[in-house]
Amino acid sequence: MSETASVPDAVERDLYDPYLYINREISWLQFNDRVLAMAADPEVPLLERLKYLAIFSSNLDEFFMVRVSGLRDQVEAGMVTRGSDGWTPSETLEAIAKHVGPTIEHQVRVFLDEVVPAMAEAGIRIADIAGLDDKDLDFLRDYFQRQVFPVLTPLAVDPSHPFPYISNLSLSLAVTVRDPGAARDRFARVKVPGILPRFVPLGDGSTFVPLEQVIATHLDKLFPGMDVVEAHPFRVTRDADIELAEDEADDLLVAVEQELRRQRFGAVVRLEVAATMPDHVVRLLQRELEVEDDAVVTVEGPLNLGDLMGLVSALDRPELAEEPWVGTTQPRLLGTEEDSVNLFATLREGDLLVHHPYDAFSTSVQRFIEQAADDPDVLAIKQTLYRTDGDSPIVNALIQAAESGKQVVVLVEVKARGDEASNIGWARALERAGCHVAYGLVGLKTHSKTALVVRREHGGIRRYVHIGTGNYNAKTARLYTDLGLLSCDEDLGADLTELFNSLTGYARGGRYRKILVAPNFLRQGVIELIERTAERHSSRRPGRITLQMNALVDAACIRALYAASQAGVEIDLIVRGICRLRPGVPGVSDNIRVRSIVGRFLEHSRIWTFANGRRREYYIGSADLMPRNLDLRVECVTPVTDPDLTSRLQEILDVMLTDNVQAWELAEDGSWHRRLATEGERRVATHKRLRELALRRGVEARSGGKRDQPA
Repeated sequence: MSETASVPDAVERDLYDPYLYINREISWLQFNDRVLAMAADPEVPLLERLKYLAIFSSNLDEFFMVRVSGLRDQVEAGMVTRGSDGWTPSETLEAIAKHVGPTIEHQVRVFLDEVVPAMAEAGIRIADIAGLDDKDLDFLRDYFQRQVFPVLTPLAVDPSHPFPYISNLSLSLAVTVRDPGAARDRFARVKVPGILPRFVPLGDGSTFVPLEQVIATHLDKLFPGMDVVEAHPFRVTRDADIELAEDEADDLLVAVEQELRRQRFGAVVRLEVAATMPDHVVRLLQRELEVEDDAVVTVEGPLNLGDLMGLVSALDRPELAEEPWVGTTQPRLLGTEEDSVNLFATLREGDLLVHHPYDAFSTSVQRFIEQAADDPDVLAIKQTLYRTDGDSPIVNALIQAAESGKQVVVLVEVKARGDEASNIGWARALERAGCHVAYGLVGLKTHSKTALVVRREHGGIRRYVHIGTGNYNAKTARLYTDLGLLSCDEDLGADLTELFNSLTGYARGGRYRKILVAPNFLRQGVIELIERTAERHSSRRPGRITLQMNALVDAACIRALYAASQAGVEIDLIVRGICRLRPGVPGVSDNIRVRSIVGRFLEHSRIWTFANGRRREYYIGSADLMPRNLDLRVECVTPVTDPDLTSRLQEILDVMLTDNVQAWELAEDGSWHRRLATEGERRVATHKRLRELALRRGVEARSGGKRDQPA
């Protein structure tokens, strides 16, 4: 069925109206605003507020490195094509600039006017060096001499010293010095070393001074015999988007390594300067870094609050943070002190759904791979790796499996943004251990989260699978919410076999038995599910669609949702980040509601459900509804059919749809508003509620209740 087959021509034209499509970049900036709102929330524990400030900054860095740099490239190439929202690249850049300036001002005010005073009340001070007493100044002078001075390298700028290279995201001081015997001022750059703590602790362990202030106060040690006139912090952000001609590369690993080296010298897309910096110094930096006025961001406070994450790590104040959470072990996976559960025997009894971080990664997915590596009856393990952790237990298990003689095939995505160097290292370690390592298909990123275990059993070969929404990363599994299906379903095993063959060989991906796979059929499959729900909608069998995802960007999928709404289908969208769909438009999206959950854990799951009356279909997988996921990535989405497991999925969705603490709702005008509990209304916070339900399942299991049932 085509994406528009059931939509009349008159409606078709209406659904292309640019008003119906919120600008992608502005929607992302609004998501980052919701992160910042958590930092401004006095109900959030203090150290968590510092984390949100840091995450906001880090998010914005990546946005400029990738999204803004791409838009600038389009403008420089003369592109004036309007997107589905009606905006050109240059208009989008103008809108970004208008949004970012006030947002950064808001971030600084939240930090200085709200968080810093709250820290002071808790006995934690970020002090200005100018206000310290002689004892503290003596301490910092000694610290500078012993810890900082040996690391610093002053770089002069004059006819014999060209303007130095400024590395991406590095903090620097623009220093003006004067030779007492000459009339002309001279310029120098001093890099604030990232290897040292950004916030220097004083002797009491609760007072911190920004490192750039410590350096600026002692610049006379770096420039002896010169008068230091002034020093002002600045920071650059460079284009970090990787561009590869994959079809021309002889060796993809080498090509990526070369591109990473080139990336270090990408064009500057943002210059952040302290508000105290005089115009003539700003102009000098602009000239030398080739930066236009619209790329200069003036900050009325400290630069790079992303470094607050280091401050959080340095503070041992658990009473100011969220209570630690250790994921529970599902009832069906509980063993004894002496023996762990045989996962393969468990899966032969029925499918298993895991929900991280509420369900522990170590006792579910990690154990699945580790048991496969140890089991002498396992013949082969095939797995995709997009991002993994530094000392990865998953990778170590795969290496062990290969060294023991098992056939191990690993799809390592060496183009995973930000993890390219790490993944290259893992790829080479796996190859040295004897694993068959592939790097996916030309022009595509392998983003699917899939593992296949082939085991010899009585009666023949049986295949076990894991299909998930998140990476095989033990660290992020404690921070991100993700789902995974563990199964020995024959059709899923056959589907994954064909998928891996298409990734490692020359097989052309066709239709699969159960799974939906991008880039071949995922968009078409999703649209067909939406259209079918609309076609079957009636008063007797009302249609309902609920979609949870990270981002909703694809225009074709949005048009299908609009058409379903026009047909009377009730639609709830839970979208963490970008949402280009505009809800509540009369005659178009009256039946669509959009919310976002922002809180302790990063919402990373994808759950899709399509219902007509009592008939419901559930899917989970790695894909968001974005063109890059649907056209440029290998994604895998699987149905979930076991009634106990679908009840658990529905339970998750129900909690999120009733949240009145962490939820935000999107209005027709494109603005987001916090959904807060009214007087007398029971407060429901998604992450707290799901932790409670996980604990309850554990208690019921230990007391002999039904196992693995929704609480």
